[in-house]
Amino acid sequence: MKHQRFLKSLTQQFTQWRRQYKVLRRKGTVLRSVSDPNSQSSFGAIPKTLFKNIHLYVSKASDGIQKPVIVLRLMTKSVQDHRLVNNIGVKWVHENRSSVILAIAIVSLTGVIGHKSYYQPKLKVDTVAPETIKAPYTDNVEDIEKTKAQRNAAVNTSPPMFRVDQQLTDQINHNLQQILDQGDEIRDAGGDFPFTETLQLSVPSQSYLRACSESEWKNILLALEKTKKQPVGFLLPNQNSSSGTAQEAKKTNGTNQLQSTSPQAGSLKQEELVQPEKASISLSPEYTKPVNVSANADLFKAVTDLEIFRVTNSAQKYSLLISQISQVRKKYQLAKEKLSQIEAGRSKTIYQDNILLELSDQDWVTTKTLIRDISARILAQGIPEGLPEDALKNTVNLQVEELEPLTAQPLVTKVLLTVLQPNLKKDETKTQQQAQQAAKSVAPFMVEVRKDDEIVQKGKKITPWQLHVLDHYQLIDSETNWAELIKVTGIVTTAIGIFVIVERRLKIKLRQRDRLLILLLTLSTPGMLTFGILHTTWSAIGLLLGSFYGPSLGVTVVGLLLGVLPIGMEVSKIVLVSGAAGGIVGSLMAKRLRSREELALLGLAIATTQGGIYLILLLIGSPASWYLILKDAGLFALSGLAWSIVALGLSPYLEKLFDLVTPIRLAELANPNRPLLKRLATEAPGTFQHTLFVATLAEAAAKHLKCDVELVRAGTLYHDIGKMHDPSGFIENQMGGPNKHETEIKDPWKSAEIIKKHVSEGLVMAQEHLLPTAIQAFIPEHQGTMLIAYFHHQAQQMAKENPSIQVDDADFRYDGPIPQSRETAIVMLADSCEAALRSLKDATPEQALNMLNNILRARWQDNQLVDSGLTREEVSEIAQIFVEVWQQFHHKRIAYPKFKTNNEKIAKG
Repeated sequence: MKHQRFLKSLTQQFTQWRRQYKVLRRKGTVLRSVSDPNSQSSFGAIPKTLFKNIHLYVSKASDGIQKPVIVLRLMTKSVQDHRLVNNIGVKWVHENRSSVILAIAIVSLTGVIGHKSYYQPKLKVDTVAPETIKAPYTDNVEDIEKTKAQRNAAVNTSPPMFRVDQQLTDQINHNLQQILDQGDEIRDAGGDFPFTETLQLSVPSQSYLRACSESEWKNILLALEKTKKQPVGFLLPNQNSSSGTAQEAKKTNGTNQLQSTSPQAGSLKQEELVQPEKASISLSPEYTKPVNVSANADLFKAVTDLEIFRVTNSAQKYSLLISQISQVRKKYQLAKEKLSQIEAGRSKTIYQDNILLELSDQDWVTTKTLIRDISARILAQGIPEGLPEDALKNTVNLQVEELEPLTAQPLVTKVLLTVLQPNLKKDETKTQQQAQQAAKSVAPFMVEVRKDDEIVQKGKKITPWQLHVLDHYQLIDSETNWAELIKVTGIVTTAIGIFVIVERRLKIKLRQRDRLLILLLTLSTPGMLTFGILHTTWSAIGLLLGSFYGPSLGVTVVGLLLGVLPIGMEVSKIVLVSGAAGGIVGSLMAKRLRSREELALLGLAIATTQGGIYLILLLIGSPASWYLILKDAGLFALSGLAWSIVALGLSPYLEKLFDLVTPIRLAELANPNRPLLKRLATEAPGTFQHTLFVATLAEAAAKHLKCDVELVRAGTLYHDIGKMHDPSGFIENQMGGPNKHETEIKDPWKSAEIIKKHVSEGLVMAQEHLLPTAIQAFIPEHQGTMLIAYFHHQAQQMAKENPSIQVDDADFRYDGPIPQSRETAIVMLADSCEAALRSLKDATPEQALNMLNNILRARWQDNQLVDSGLTREEVSEIAQIFVEVWQQFHHKRIAYPKFKTNNEKIAKG
């Protein structure tokens, strides 16, 4: 409510100033004062008179009441003289206001865009020194180039900063889990291990029995079968010696081999198959492959354990054990086949050495836990790119060498080296920060310049270092680059000329305040670029100009700025093109939107356009890193969104301050819940219904003629609000009651005054409620200077009866003005035809069209449409559209049959 009161008071003040200005402009005394030669002396006398009056008032205020009154009169006279001067200036400005605004536009735009041309140094690099210049005093001067070189070196030598790439780390852990899951699948296929109690059969024997070849397994079974008839302990008469021999066989590298005979090679003696120090074992002639010492020891150990089990247990348990070993051997072969299939699909083998199947179940669980722990530790520390393979291998070996079980160490090493890969990613932000910090830590490179040292020598070219020293001692004079300034002025003038041509071609009626607003919005972009702010107001300009004046004017301004700014200002072309693209999108779309929410979405579209084009242009023309490119593009997109939000916030205030109408504001004004429209519906319901029908007619015609439909609708709703001053004075509000003009007034002149007053009262109400000027124009222009025919006819009849009565047509005509736009003209025609269309009951469309053509022809012949821009053909089209709308409202209905009520049926019984 506070800001509404503020805006109301501000608008009222502007209205008062505008009225005073119009009154002063129309007074002839101003012209006479201008022609008076003595009036020029008032310019110099004004300050003296004011000072004299103030001094007189202050020094003689105690002399009574008369003297202050005299002083006030003198002050009033001086103020009147001052007003005279102001009036002269105001009149000149008003008469030449277009030229004044044009001059202001050229000067302001040239001053901002060409600001660097004003204070350019006389001495420049590679120019010849006009004289020898020496240092006025001793001082240390920074060598900027060397400082920059040292800082660049610090930046280049600054080590990069890394961060762990969590996504890549997760992928490594996923790959590791897949390998371990494959190991679980292979071991599940091989069954449990150990597969029986270790007290009955040792783990080495179980491992050998399930992994030995089929021929070895058959020989073991035959040997055990033959020993059934031998005394107990035949195989190992001395178990200790046998055990010692086995251990010795594992440690030595002898060539003792256990051989079997082959059917093809003939039969060998059984004694040749047994070592001398061991008991004899009869083996199958199928066992023909040589066995090394270690395998031989495992063989004898397995046979011994089986023989002991057979002797110490029942035959049934022994048979079950042999059967269990056979099943385990089959599972083991299946596991080996599965392992071969999995390894065949890899580029690097992992489980080829069968360590996986030799581990016990408990050792495998421990091994998996160790693999995961080591991998987590190494990945947490991070593996950088370019790390030598030996370095990673040594790191893994250091982690593995102390682990238990020892037999699993090769497998753990192979799995880790297969899975682990670099997971450190360069942290661009921290690297840049560290580089900047390193650059800041470099102290400026200072050079001592002593007093009277020669800085430049006359006749020699000035180097960059010498120019810097001169600038340090402030020995460089500045001058205005008139050539550059004239060039910028010419370009700005050409751009403004193009804008004027486009304005006239588009037939856009701009007021001086509109041109001033366009100038202010246009200045915002180069003004911010002058202060080095690249994220400037492109989106705000496009959105506001497109919303206020349409897409054509907005695109024109943005395009002209895009062409002019690179000439007079040093700014990146990528920034200009991207910003202008966002401004053009805002200009093209703003006028089509009908709500603040849609405008907010447009802000997102502008931001996306600016950021996207900025990103594409950077990728094409810049070799910078992805991080920096995306960061800059994101900031540019956010700036577009921010300026769009600023434009949305400023829009209502600019609409009020510059008396503008936008589609959104018109939609808000057309809301029937607005206070003025609610009053109209309550106090003058007949007029409100009349207004709605007129709005329907006018809207249809405006849409057909491609006029401003929102303006027509809003203006129509308010065109008759003045009737609220005396609702019963208008027939549509009498609701069939007595007509006060016939029962009470009985004076056509007074009745005409009441009718005419609805225009003046409507304007007063519109100003009180701060309606835009474009809406206020509908109130007088919808009546124009038409004749109030009914009461004019009554007056003429009275004049016939009484010759002393004089009838002046001006008393029965509205004060005008006639319609000044197509929109107000359409409302005039709709208002004239509404009552006639309501009166039609059973008329045909042809009859209705003839009647409307007669009404509209009368308006045309009465010269009510000469300033509106409507053509005779368009007036005929409007009549046809009105008839079509009337047909839609008065379509035929189905005649429903009449049904008798139950009471009627009972009565007729």
